[in-house]
Amino acid sequence: MPTNAPTVLDARTLGRATLARQLLLDRADMPALDAVAHLCGLQAQEPQEPFVGLWSRLRAFAPGALCDLLVERRVVRTHLMRRTIHLVTAEDALAWRSRHDAMLRQRVLGVYRRDLDGVDLDELAAAGRAVLADGEPRTMAELTRAVADRWPAPPPRALGEMLIGGLVPMVQVPPRGLWRTKAGVRNAPLSSWLGRDIDPPSPDGSDPVGQSLLRRYLAAYGPAATADLRAWSGLAGLPAAVAAARAELVSFRDERGRELLDLPEAPRPDPDTPAPVRFLPAFDNAILGYDDRSRIIDDAHRGLSVAGERVVLVDGRVAATWSVEKEVEKETVLVTPLRPFSRAEHAEVEEEGGALAAFLSDGTSERVRVDARLPR
Repeated sequence: MPTNAPTVLDARTLGRATLARQLLLDRADMPALDAVAHLCGLQAQEPQEPFVGLWSRLRAFAPGALCDLLVERRVVRTHLMRRTIHLVTAEDALAWRSRHDAMLRQRVLGVYRRDLDGVDLDELAAAGRAVLADGEPRTMAELTRAVADRWPAPPPRALGEMLIGGLVPMVQVPPRGLWRTKAGVRNAPLSSWLGRDIDPPSPDGSDPVGQSLLRRYLAAYGPAATADLRAWSGLAGLPAAVAAARAELVSFRDERGRELLDLPEAPRPDPDTPAPVRFLPAFDNAILGYDDRSRIIDDAHRGLSVAGERVVLVDGRVAATWSVEKEVEKETVLVTPLRPFSRAEHAEVEEEGGALAAFLSDGTSERVRVDARLPR
C-alpha cells in the first residue's frame, strides 16, 4: 500500500467524531442560539422535538430560551434541507434559502408534477406573494383558497405545497413550535417576517454559499463523504464547492473505501473515549444527516429514524427506543431496548431517563421504565 494512502477510520472512530461534533459526547456550555447555528439547524417537523435535542446537548438548557428566540425572530421554522422543516437561525435562513430554491421546487414537483401540469409557477408565486402582501400569516388552506379561482383544476394540496414548500420562502410563525404549545401552521414570507431580504445567488456563478455549507456541515457532522453531505442537504453533492475547498481539507477513508473529507482542526476523539447515554428526539440529524449511518446505528435498525422513533444512544450507538407514557397524571419515560443492557448500562439509562422525565415534566416526575422484553 502506498505510504501516502489516506488513514482508514472505522465506524467507532467515526461515531465518536459524530458525538463530539453533535455536542453529544459532552454537553456544551453555549447559548441555544449558538447551538442551533453550530448544528446547522435542527430538524423540526415535530414541533416539540428540538427542545429534547437541545436538552441532550446543552448544560442547563431551559425551554424558555428557545421560545424567546422564536418569538424574537432570531430563529425560524422553515422548509430547507431535504425540504423538511428545520429550526435554523435567522441569519442562516436568509443566507441559505436561495441556494436551496431549485431543490425545493424540484422536490415538490417530484410529488405533484402531474397535478401542476400547465401551471405557470412564476405566475403562481407572484399570486401567492400578492395574497401575503398585507403581512397577515395564513394557513395553507387560506392561501390556496385565495388563488383557487385562477387555478381551479389542480388539487388545493398541490398548489399549497408548491407555494409554501417550493416557491415562496416561508416561516411557520409562533405559537407554532413553542414549548408545550399546540398550534396550527400559519405561514408568513421569510423576508417580511425578518424584515430583511434573502441573500441572492452569487452573480458570478461561483458558489460561496455551497462552500459555507460544506465547512459548516463538516464542523457539525464530519468526517463525511460527499454522499453524506448530499443526503443531509438534499443538494446535488455541491461538487464545485468541494473542489474549491478541497485544498483546505484533509482526507480519510472509511471501511467501505469511501473518501471522507474533514476540517483539519476538527475534533476526532480517541475511539475508546467513553460515550454517555443520550436520548435523541424524533428525526434527529445526528442520524439522518448521513447517507451511511452505520457510524451510529446498525443497518438492521436504520428504519427507526426514518419512521420517527425516538432513540437512546448507549456507548455511542442506537441501542433502544423511548417514548413518554402518562400514568396516574405522571409522565414516565419508557425505554425499549434493542439489545440486552449490562447492569451498568441499565443504571445509566435509568439515570439519564430520569433526568429527561424531570425536564419534560418541569421536575414533577423522574419516572423511568426499561422494558425487559427484547425483540426476537
